[in-house]
Amino acid sequence: MSADESYSKLKLFALNSNLPLAEKIAARVGVPLSKTSVKRFSDGEIQINIEESIRGAEVYVIQSISDPVNDMVLELMIMIDALRRASASEINVVIPYYGYSRQDRKARSREPITAKLIANLLENDQATRVLTVDLHAAQIQGFFDIPVDHLLAAPILASYFKDRGITENLVVVSPDHAGVSRARKLAELLGASIAIIDNRNPVTDAAVPDSIIGDVRGRTAIIIDDMIDTGSRFAVSAKTMEKAGVARIFGCATHAIFSQQAPEKLQAAPFEKVIVTDTIQIPANKQFPKLVQLSVGPLLGDAIKLIHAQRPVDGLFDPRL
Repeated sequence: MSADESYSKLKLFALNSNLPLAEKIAARVGVPLSKTSVKRFSDGEIQINIEESIRGAEVYVIQSISDPVNDMVLELMIMIDALRRASASEINVVIPYYGYSRQDRKARSREPITAKLIANLLENDQATRVLTVDLHAAQIQGFFDIPVDHLLAAPILASYFKDRGITENLVVVSPDHAGVSRARKLAELLGASIAIIDNRNPVTDAAVPDSIIGDVRGRTAIIIDDMIDTGSRFAVSAKTMEKAGVARIFGCATHAIFSQQAPEKLQAAPFEKVIVTDTIQIPANKQFPKLVQLSVGPLLGDAIKLIHAQRPVDGLFDPRL
């Protein structure tokens, strides 16, 4: 069977959250984006129309749950409903950024677990599979009773430093204790040690912690987190490293939420570069000179090809840099 024949029933759809990334994924897979329209009624109701037959098709619908978060969630749910009613054989949901993932447990009384609610909505809408990148907490996979392919951006971030020869005297820094496993993964890829900012009970978001677990003085520090939201903690972490006497400071994160004044805070912080991926589309007014954006399009495209061929995706976790 030729490649064209094997992909004859494969359909890729993009909604409104991140069309540039969807186009990169489609280019990697070698299948054009299928036609759909997403419109609004005068009162704001979402109307979706699939403009080609998908009967019996293996469908992948690409949508990050990013700002405006609630609109993007509802677009996705309505699209899945439309695909199911149009007789798609499989509905694979590609969610580069899984919004609401920070609400993954009850930290206080009477709180919802919204990450689980999103999982329930996707399952009840009869999605077949979820493909995502760098969940805030890996255990969110357990909220689903359908397959979840949880891809990691760490090899992409590591390649940035390896390609530029930034490999000597490195230390990968977690901005708090919760992110240690993430820092360790990047450190393993770069052959670096790790450090942890012991950021307990700061008086304000602008308070610069003094306590650091690990040796950082005179080294190149790479601060890593899964997401940058307001940028306050990330900027404070850079100031902590500067205060501790590091030689160079880089920031890394998978998801660039960049709410409020995050771009200004990051540009003013003592970072040499802030490296993120394109799981969330960054508008022009939130880009800044220190920003570097790497694409997860090839990663997600390769995952789709492997899933379509019913082959394991574990090879994507091998950095091969």
